[in-house]
Amino acid sequence: MSVGELYSQCTRVWIPDPDEVWRSAELTKDYKEGDKSLQLRLEDETILEYPIDVQRNQLPFLRNPDILVGENDLTALSYLHEPAVLHNLKVRFLESNHIYTYCGIVLVAINPYEQLPIYGQDVIYAYSGQNMGDMDPHIFAVAEEAYKQMARDEKNQSIIVSGESGAGKTVSAKYAMRYFATVGGSASETNIEEKVLASSPIMEAIGNAKTTRNDNSSRFGKYIQIGFDKRYHIIGANMRTYLLEKSRVVFQADDERNYHIFYQLCAAAGLPEFKELALTSAEDFFYTSQGGDTSIEGVDDAEDFEKTRQAFTLLGVRESHQISIFKIIASILHLGSVEIQAERDGDSCSISPQDEHLSNFCRLLGVEHSQMEHWLCHRKLVTTSETYVKTMSLQQVINARNALAKHIYAQLFSWIVEHINKALHTSLKQHSFIGVLDIYGFETFEVNSFEQFCINYANEKLQQQFNSHVFKLEQEEYMKEQIPWTLIDFYDNQPCIDLIEAKLGILDLLDEECKVPKGTDQNWAQKLYDRHSSSQHFQKPRMSNTAFIIVHFADKVEYLSDGFLEKNRDTVYEEQINILKASKFPLVADLFHDDKDPVPATTSGKGSSSKISIRSARPPMKASNKEHKKTVGHQFRTSLHLLMETLNATTPHYVRCIKPNDEKLPFHFDPKRAVQQLRACGVLETIRISAAGYPSRWAYHDFFNRYRVLVKKRELANTDKKAICRSVLENLIKDPDKFQFGRTKIFFRAGQVAYLEKLRADKFRTATIMIQKTVRGWLQKVKYRRLKGATLTLQRYCRGHLARRLAEHLRRTRAAVVLQKHYRMQRARQAYQRVRRAAIVIQAFTRAMFVRRTYRQVLMEHKATTIQKHVRGWMARRHFQRLRDAAIVIQCAFRMLKARRELKALRIEARSAEHLKRLNVGMENKVVQLQRKIDEQNKEFKTLSEQLSVTTSTYTMEVERLKKELAHYQQSLGEDPSLSLQEEVESLRTELQRAHSERKILEDAHSREKDELRKRVTDLEQENALLKDEKEQLNNQILCQSKDEFAQNSVKENLLMKKELEEERSRYQNLVKEYSQLEQRYDNLRDEMTIIKQTPGHRRNPSNQSSLESDSNYPSISTSDIGDTEDALQQVEEIGLEKAAMDMTVFLKLQKRVRELEQERKKLQVQLEKREQQDSKKVQVEPPQTDIDLDPDADLAYNSLKEPNINARSSWPNSEKHVDQEDAIEAYHGVCQTNRLLEAQLQAQSLEHEEEVERLKSQLEALKEEMDKQQQTFCQTLLLSPEAQVEFGIQQEISRLTNENLDLKELVEKLEKNERKLKKQLKIYMKKAQDLEAAQALAQSERKRHELNRQVTVQRKEKDFQGMLEYHKEDEALLIRNLVTDLKPQMLSGAVPCLPAYILYMCIRHADYTNDDLKVHSLLTSTINGIKKVLKKHNDDFEMTSFWLSNTCRLLHCLKQYSGDEGFMTQNTAKQNEHCLKNFDLTEYRQVLSDLSIQIYQQLIKIAEGMLQPMIVSAMLENESIQGLSGVKPTGYRKRSSSMADGDNSYCLEAIIRQMNAFHTVMCDQGLDPEIVLQVFKQLFYMINAVTLNNLLLRKDVCSWSTGMQLRYNISQLEEWLRGRNLHQSGAVQTMEPLIQAAQLLQLKKKTQEDAEAICSLSTSLSTQQIVKILNLYTPLNEFEERVTVAFIRTIQAQLQERNDPQQLLLDAKHMFPVVFPFNPSSLTMDSIHIPACLNLEFLNEV
Repeated sequence: MSVGELYSQCTRVWIPDPDEVWRSAELTKDYKEGDKSLQLRLEDETILEYPIDVQRNQLPFLRNPDILVGENDLTALSYLHEPAVLHNLKVRFLESNHIYTYCGIVLVAINPYEQLPIYGQDVIYAYSGQNMGDMDPHIFAVAEEAYKQMARDEKNQSIIVSGESGAGKTVSAKYAMRYFATVGGSASETNIEEKVLASSPIMEAIGNAKTTRNDNSSRFGKYIQIGFDKRYHIIGANMRTYLLEKSRVVFQADDERNYHIFYQLCAAAGLPEFKELALTSAEDFFYTSQGGDTSIEGVDDAEDFEKTRQAFTLLGVRESHQISIFKIIASILHLGSVEIQAERDGDSCSISPQDEHLSNFCRLLGVEHSQMEHWLCHRKLVTTSETYVKTMSLQQVINARNALAKHIYAQLFSWIVEHINKALHTSLKQHSFIGVLDIYGFETFEVNSFEQFCINYANEKLQQQFNSHVFKLEQEEYMKEQIPWTLIDFYDNQPCIDLIEAKLGILDLLDEECKVPKGTDQNWAQKLYDRHSSSQHFQKPRMSNTAFIIVHFADKVEYLSDGFLEKNRDTVYEEQINILKASKFPLVADLFHDDKDPVPATTSGKGSSSKISIRSARPPMKASNKEHKKTVGHQFRTSLHLLMETLNATTPHYVRCIKPNDEKLPFHFDPKRAVQQLRACGVLETIRISAAGYPSRWAYHDFFNRYRVLVKKRELANTDKKAICRSVLENLIKDPDKFQFGRTKIFFRAGQVAYLEKLRADKFRTATIMIQKTVRGWLQKVKYRRLKGATLTLQRYCRGHLARRLAEHLRRTRAAVVLQKHYRMQRARQAYQRVRRAAIVIQAFTRAMFVRRTYRQVLMEHKATTIQKHVRGWMARRHFQRLRDAAIVIQCAFRMLKARRELKALRIEARSAEHLKRLNVGMENKVVQLQRKIDEQNKEFKTLSEQLSVTTSTYTMEVERLKKELAHYQQSLGEDPSLSLQEEVESLRTELQRAHSERKILEDAHSREKDELRKRVTDLEQENALLKDEKEQLNNQILCQSKDEFAQNSVKENLLMKKELEEERSRYQNLVKEYSQLEQRYDNLRDEMTIIKQTPGHRRNPSNQSSLESDSNYPSISTSDIGDTEDALQQVEEIGLEKAAMDMTVFLKLQKRVRELEQERKKLQVQLEKREQQDSKKVQVEPPQTDIDLDPDADLAYNSLKEPNINARSSWPNSEKHVDQEDAIEAYHGVCQTNRLLEAQLQAQSLEHEEEVERLKSQLEALKEEMDKQQQTFCQTLLLSPEAQVEFGIQQEISRLTNENLDLKELVEKLEKNERKLKKQLKIYMKKAQDLEAAQALAQSERKRHELNRQVTVQRKEKDFQGMLEYHKEDEALLIRNLVTDLKPQMLSGAVPCLPAYILYMCIRHADYTNDDLKVHSLLTSTINGIKKVLKKHNDDFEMTSFWLSNTCRLLHCLKQYSGDEGFMTQNTAKQNEHCLKNFDLTEYRQVLSDLSIQIYQQLIKIAEGMLQPMIVSAMLENESIQGLSGVKPTGYRKRSSSMADGDNSYCLEAIIRQMNAFHTVMCDQGLDPEIVLQVFKQLFYMINAVTLNNLLLRKDVCSWSTGMQLRYNISQLEEWLRGRNLHQSGAVQTMEPLIQAAQLLQLKKKTQEDAEAICSLSTSLSTQQIVKILNLYTPLNEFEERVTVAFIRTIQAQLQERNDPQQLLLDAKHMFPVVFPFNPSSLTMDSIHIPACLNLEFLNEV
C-alpha cells in the first residue's frame, strides 16, 4: 500500500493549529511523490496549501474513519497518534459526556467539574463481577479488575492515580476505595470499610487546600493499602504519606487558602466546647488571610468540620484527644498572629508580654509564657568551649516562628496519620492487599522550587515503572500469541533519574551543601553547573546564574535554586522544641519526643502513638540536632524507593486524571491544556509504544464477521475461518510485515485496519451504487408507465370537458335572453309601483299632521288641569306623610333599640353550645311548657273574668240601689234636686267608667299576651320545622356528597389502597428477608462458636429439645375459654387503639369489667382471709391424731339426709331392746361420726350465712353510694335551668339504658359462649358415647357368639378412616427425619403433589382431636425448624426449594381450609367440613408459615436468578439471533471476555428458554400454586429486563440499530414462550417495557424535531437520564449510518425536562416484587390420601 494510495483525494488529515493544537482538513487533490505541498480544504470550506518538508518527507497525520471515532479504548484506533487521541477524547467528553476512556492499560479520567449520577450503589453492583472489557470505561471497572486479579492470581494489586492539581485524583481514589468497601465489605462487625472511608474527610481537612487550580487540592501524596483476608473481605488498612506542603501553613498565594482544617475550626469557634480556643473569624488571623477570600463557593466549613469530627469519632479518637488536636491547630493560628517588634539597632527583636495571641499559644500548648517569649527572639550557639545566647533580627525571628509553626503542623499531621493507621490496623493475618496511590502529577509553573522538584522526581520514577510495565505486557502478549517480535524502542528516563539521585547527583550535592556551615543556594547552583553541564538532561539558563533546567520525560522545567537549602534542611531551633517537649499536656509533649528520648513521666500513660507499629512512610521531622541530620530530600528519596519496591511487587493499574480547563467550567475542553497533560502523564507514550508494534488486534471470528464482505464466494466454502482470514489478508495486504497471525488473534500494524475499513467501505459503496442504479432504473420505468397512462386519461377527460363546456355555453346564452326580458319588465313595473306608493304616503302623512296638532292642543289643556289637581293633593299628602314618618321613625328607633338588645341576647344564646341542643332536644318540652303556660293564662283569665263579673254585678246592684235611693229621695223631696246627690251620682258614674276602662285594659292585656304566646308557639313550631327541614336537607346533601365523593374517589382510594398494600407487603417481606439473613448469620456464628469451643476430649451435640426451644419463638396454644375482658382487649388490638378509644361501647364495657374484677378481687381477698382464719382455728381445735378425713362428697350427700336422720333417731323400732357391747361401740362411733358431720355442716351453713350477710351488706353499701350519687346529682340538677335539667335527665336516661344494654349484651355473649362450649362438649361426649356403645355392642355380640360356638372365628369390622394419623411423642423426631429432613423430591414422583403437607396436617388433626396442645406445638415447631434446616443445606437446589415452597403453601392452605372459619370453608364439601379442627385456633402458626413461605420464595428467586444471570447478557445482547445482522467493530487492548464466537461463555436465547422450561416443569410437577408460578416468572422477567438494560446503558458497543433489532426479536420470542405456557397474565411483559422501549429507541430515526417528539411519546417507561444515555452511547456500525447529533440530544432533554424522573440511571436488578399467597383450597379429602411405603412411616396409625 503506497503513500499515494493513502493520501488520495477526499482523504482527511490532521494539521497543526496554534489555537486548537490540531485541525482537520480534507485533500482536494491526490498526492504524488515529490509534491512540495498538499491542497487541503478545511472544515470551514477554506482552501489551504499545506507545505511538506521534502527532506524529512513528513506528511500530515491521517485521520481515522468516523466509525472508529468515540471508541472506548484509544488503542482501538487504526491511526495511533496525538491528534487522533485528542480528538477521540474530545468527542467522548463533549458529545457523549463520557469522562472515562481506556488507553491500553491506562484509564484516562477527565474531570467534568460536575456531579454525575454514575457512582451509586447500583452502578457498583453493575460493575461487580464483570470483566474489564465488558462494560464502558469506569473507575469501578479498574477497581473490579484489581479485585478480581487479587482473588484469581493471589497477587497484591496497586491502583496508581496521578494527574495535576484539580484533575480529580483524590475523587478517583475515593471512589476506588468506596468500591472496595462495598464489594469487599468486612465479614465481622468491625465495619473496617466504614473506617477506611472515614479517613478521607480527615485527610482532606488536614492535607487539602484551595489553590488557583483546584478548590480541594491534595497537598501531599498518599498510598493506602487495603488489606483482605483469605475470603477477600476487608480486614484493615494502612496509609503512607509523602511530602506534605508545609510552606502552605505560613504562606498562601493570592486567591488560595491554607489547609481546610483551619477554616473549619474558625467556622465552629462559636460552639461552647471551643470557647477556650479564643478563635474568631478566619480573616482575623495572619496564617489564614494572606490569600484574600477565606471562603469557597458552595462549601460550608462548619458542616465539613462536623463531618471531620464524626470521622475522628468513628476512627476511635477520643474526645479529649480531639480537643487536644484542635488546641494545637488553634495555637498555630495564634502563633502566626504574634506581633514581633524590631528594636532600634535592627539586630534584635522583642514581643510584648501582654500579647494576647502569645498568651493563647502558650495556654493552649501548656508551655511557659516567659520561656517561649524569650526563645522566639533569641537563639543558642553551642561551641566546643562555651554556649552563647544571641539575639535575632526581625526577619530571622519571623523565619524561626514560621519554621516552628510548620514543624508543629507536620508533627501533628504525622500523629494523626499514625492514629488513623492504628484504627485501621487489624490483628488478623493479611492474605493480600490492594494499594491506592493518590500522588501529585507532573507540575511546571512560572516559578518552580523544591516542592516541584520533588514532585517531578517522583513522577520520573513512576513513569519509568509505567514504561517498563507497558513494555512487559506487550512482550507477554506477543509471546502468548507465538508471534515473532523485536525489541520495541521506548523512552528510557533512567539517565534523568540518575542525574537526580545517583552519586554526586542533584540531591547529593544539595545534602552536601546543607552540611556546609555557610552554604548558600548560589554556591549549590554553581556546583551543579560545574558537575552536570555535560549531561543531556541538565541545562543552564542563559539569563540566570541561580536557576537550572532539567529535561524531564514530559517537558523541560526551570527550577529557581533560591530556598532549596532552607527547605531541604527544614531547620527548627532546638530551644523551642525543648519548651514544647516540657508541655504539661501529654499529647503536645508526645508529638516532639522521638523514640530514643526518654519519655517523661507525665506522658507515660498517654504516649500510645510511639508504640504504633504502622507508621507513615515519611519519618517525622525532628529538631535540628546532630542525631537528626536526615534532610527532607533524603527522607523523600528513601520513602520513594520504598514505594517503588511496593509497586514493583504488585500488579499495577493506572488511572491518569486530566484537567480539561483552568476555569473549572463543566464539560468545557481546552485542547492545549489537555495535550500538555497527555504528554506529561504518559498516555501518549503508551500510544507510541503500542504504535511501534502491532496495536490493532482482532480475533479470527470477529475479523471474519467484520470483513466477510471482502471474501470471495469460493473462499466461503471453506469451514476453517482461520484459513479464510489468512487468504483474505494475503490477497488484500501485500506487505507481510503489516500483519502477523497469532494463535487466537491477528495483529496489525498502525493504519492497516483503517485501510481494511476503506476497502470494506469501497465494497459497500460499489454494491450500493449497483443497487441504487438498478432501483433507480426500475423506478424510472415505473414512473414512465404511470405518466403515459395518466396522459391518456387526461386527454380523454379534457376532450369531454371541452364538449360539455360548449353545450353549457349555448344553454346559458339562451337563458340569458329570457332572463333579460323578464328582468326589464319587472324593473319598469317596480318603478311605477314605487311612484304610486310615494304619493299615497305623502297624503297620509299630511292629513295625520293636522289631526295631531288639534289633538295635542286639547291634550295639553287636560294635562295642565290634571297636574294642578295632583300637585295640590301631593302637597297635602306630603304634609301628612311627613308627620306620620316622623312618628314611625321614632317608633322604629325605639323598637330597633329593643330588637338589637334582644338580637344580641339571642346571638349570645345562639353561640352557646347548648343552643342547638335546646332547639333540637328540648323543643317538644318547650312546646309543652308553652301549652301549659297558655292553659295557666286561660285559667287566670277565667278567674279575672269571674272577678270582673262579680265586681260588675256588685256595681250594678249598687247602682240600682243608689237609683232606688235617688228615686226615693226624689219622691221624698219632690222635684227639688240636691247638688250633693248629683255630685255623688257623677262620682259613681266616673268610678263605673274607670272600672269599665280597667276591665277593658285587662282584657286587652290578656288578649295581647295570649296572642303573643300563640305567636311564640307558632314561631317555635315554625323554627322547629325549619330546623327539621334543614337537618333533612343537610342529611340529604351529606348523602349526595358522600355518594358523589364515593363515586369520584372510589377508584383513587382503591388504587391508593392497592399501592399502600403493595408497599406494606414489600416492606414486610423485606423484613422477613432481613430476618432470615440475620437468622442465617446467627446460625453461622453459632456453628463457628461451636467449632471453636469443641475440644477432642469433649464433644457435645445439642439435643432436639433444646434446639426446639431455642429455635421456637411461637406462643403455645391455649384451650381455655377467653373471658369478656380478653374479648374486649382483643377487639381493641384488632381495630386499633384510636378506633377503640372512639368506641364508647367497648370503653364502657372495659370500665365495667374492671369494676367487676376489682369487686371480685376484693371478695376473693376477703374469702381468702376468712379461709386462713378458719384454717388456723381448725389447726388449733382439731387433735393431731384424727384418723377420719371427711370427704367433701360425703358432706354434700349427707346434707340432704341429716334432718331425717336426726328425727328418726328417737323413733327407731328397736331402741329399747338390748344390744351387744360391740354393736353399742359401733353405734357410738357412728353417732360420733354423725356429730362431726353435723358440726361440719353447721359450720358450713354459718359460713354461708356470714358470706350472704357480707354480700348483702356490700350490696347495701353500693345502693347507699348510688343513692348518695343520685341525691348529689338531683341537688345539682335543681340548680340548673329547666332546659339543662331536661338535657341532664335525658343523658342520665341514656347512660342507664346503655348500661342495661351492655349488661344484656354481656349476658347474651356469655350464653352464646356457654352454648357453643356445651355444643362442642356435647359433640365430643356424643361421639365418645357412640364409640362406647359401639364397642359395648361389639363386645356383647362377640361374647354371645363366643358362648354359642367357641370354634367360630369372628372377623373384626374395620372402622372407616377418618383422615387422622396417630403417632407417639417419642416418634416425632423420626417423623420429621423421614418426612422432612431426609426426604428427596424424586421419592414422591408418582404420588399426590404436596403429600408431606397432607400427612403433617393429618397428624396435627389427630393432636387436635385428642386436645393435646403440647403435641401440636411441638410438631409444628419441629416441622418449621426441619424445613429451615433442609433449605439451609440445599441453598442452591431449585428443585428442593420449589418442593418445600409448594408443601409449605399447601400446609398453610390446609390450616386455613380446615380452620373452621367460614370465610375459608365456602368451597369445602360436607366430608371436608368434617375434617376441620375442633379445639385449636392455629392463626398464629399460619402467620409463621406465611413468613416461612416468603423466605422460601425469596430463596427460590435467588437460586433462579443465579442460574439465569450468567446467560442474560450473552443471550440477549451478544448472540446473533438473526444471523448476519450485527457487525463487529474494532476493539482495543481491553478485549471482550465473552466473544460472539461459540465458546464456553456464550449463550443463546434458547438456553434461557430451556432453563425457564425446566423451572416451569419443576414447579408444576410439584404442585406449586399457579398464582405463585406467575409471580416467579414475573420476577425473573424483571431481572432479565434489568440486567439487559443496565448492560445496555453501560456498554457503547451494543448501542446500535442491529442490537435494537436483535432485542426486539429476542423479546418477541420470550413473549411467545409466555403465551405458550399460559403465563401472559403474570405481568411479565409489562416488566419488560423499559427494554422494549430501549430497543425501539435504538431503531427510531434521530434527526428532526418530529423524531424527538416521537421518541419522547414512546419512551414513557424510560427515565430522562436513560434516554439521553442511550442516545449518547448510540454507535453506528457502518459509516453509512449517522451519529446522533448533540443538538438532537439537547432537544430531547428540553422536551423531557418537565418529567419528574428519579435520578437513578440503572434499574435495581435486586428489586423483588412483594409476593402474595392467595388461598387455594384442595379438592382432596384426608381419608382418600394413601401413604407410600417408601416414606418409612409405618409407625403412623390411621384413625
